[in-house]
Amino acid sequence: MQCSWKAVLLLALASIAIQYTAIRTFTAKSFHTCPGLTETGLAERLCEEGPTFSYNLSRKTHVLILATTRSGSSFVGQLFNQHMDVFYLFEPLYHVQNTLIPRFTLGKSPADRRVMLGASRDLLRSLYDCDLYFLENYIKPPPVNHTTDRVFRRGASRVLCSRPVCDPPGSPDQVLEEGDCVRKCGLLNLTLAAEACRERSHVAIKTVRVPEVNDLRALVEDPRLNLKVIQLVRDPRGILASRSETFRDTYRLWRLWYGTGRKPYNLDVTQLTTVCEDFSSSVSTGLMRPSWLKGKYMLVRYEDLARNPMKKTEEIYEFLGIPLDGHVARWIQNNTRGDPTLGKHKYGTVRNSAATAEKWRFRLSYDIVAFAQNACQQVLAQLGYKMANSEEELKNPAISLVEERDFRPFL
Repeated sequence: MQCSWKAVLLLALASIAIQYTAIRTFTAKSFHTCPGLTETGLAERLCEEGPTFSYNLSRKTHVLILATTRSGSSFVGQLFNQHMDVFYLFEPLYHVQNTLIPRFTLGKSPADRRVMLGASRDLLRSLYDCDLYFLENYIKPPPVNHTTDRVFRRGASRVLCSRPVCDPPGSPDQVLEEGDCVRKCGLLNLTLAAEACRERSHVAIKTVRVPEVNDLRALVEDPRLNLKVIQLVRDPRGILASRSETFRDTYRLWRLWYGTGRKPYNLDVTQLTTVCEDFSSSVSTGLMRPSWLKGKYMLVRYEDLARNPMKKTEEIYEFLGIPLDGHVARWIQNNTRGDPTLGKHKYGTVRNSAATAEKWRFRLSYDIVAFAQNACQQVLAQLGYKMANSEEELKNPAISLVEERDFRPFL
């Protein structure tokens, strides 16, 4: 049976329309879309308040710490959290992941990954504009009167645990520890939090839920933002060792390999290779210095920061064009020469940073290290991490496995 030319034409037009809709969904630079008549709530309010496109006239600096789990990102986040003129949020994209793709893991489904990234860019754009109400779309159960106790690790943000957002009993100058914040502050009022955000000159957000810098291009090029990306990387061998220690159940087979000396047949190697692939792709983009990243991107190795925390922090703030706060300097002094017994919490930031940089060498067997080196050979070379060619070389602290590299920002 033959199809008429009209039917063929209609099918072709429908296909084009579907592809266009998909492209607009995942790559459009205008992130707020007006809802249809059946939609109500926050999106409707956003559309009524004004145009969706404007320029960042205040030149507020927007900072994104782009990292992966167990790469030192909590430590880097504190370098901004301690600054008195920075509004800092810890992993707000957790809520997107938890709502849209509860079992989301990088590398499983490209479709899931695109959905996650589209929603994440949308939320980041709103948060940088101090619109914390937009976060309510991803908080379960939904906040009541813009108050909630479900913001992920609220206590990791100093602003959300101090006046006027929080009014705990005691001295007005007290700084609450993360574990005390929710207990002493009660519900988080997102209206007060948004006001505190607008009062500060800069907004910094940490995330381990965006795989690579290419995924941020639409935000980097958005004239409504003054976005600068700090990409934090770490030796993948060190990441593997830290994850195996922290996420013991998830990385049980790696621990079994270490304990028995035999590689399990069903080992999930993507727990290592996904990190290396994302690092390699992202770093390749950054080191190629495309025009859209000029003045917007800085690569930071965790090892360099751990060895010279004050010097590297000064370089980061110089790149951002933000004056270094005395509170940040004091925090570095107090938290990089600490007693390691004080940093036992898996997300803690108190540590002897210089001693921590290559501690992984004594937590992995040489067989595992050799496997990781083979799987991640490209990115190790890109980032200046040396191969350990023997058990003796691996365990010798006098031999550094980190090359001297000067990853200057692209200005």
